[in-house]
Amino acid sequence: MKAGIHPEYREVVFQDVTSDFQFLTRSTLGSKESVKWEDGNEYPLIKIDISSASHPFYTGKHKIMDTGGRVDRFRKRYAK
Repeated sequence: MKAGIHPEYREVVFQDVTSDFQFLTRSTLGSKESVKWEDGNEYPLIKIDISSASHPFYTGKHKIMDTGGRVDRFRKRYAK
């Protein structure tokens, strides 16, 4: 394998913004934001729109997640 072409894995915290659920895992993603984790260390914070804590398949609840105003645009367009 070629040296120097693989990304570095580091521990990061992913936060589901809809349910405020957080989990620590390893990833190649980075962020300018950081958060203090339960172990007292600071880790980069990556905010995500959906995770297993808010996905309808895992929760059994159906929620309309309108992050970009798509539902409102659809209703305005086809309300005629």
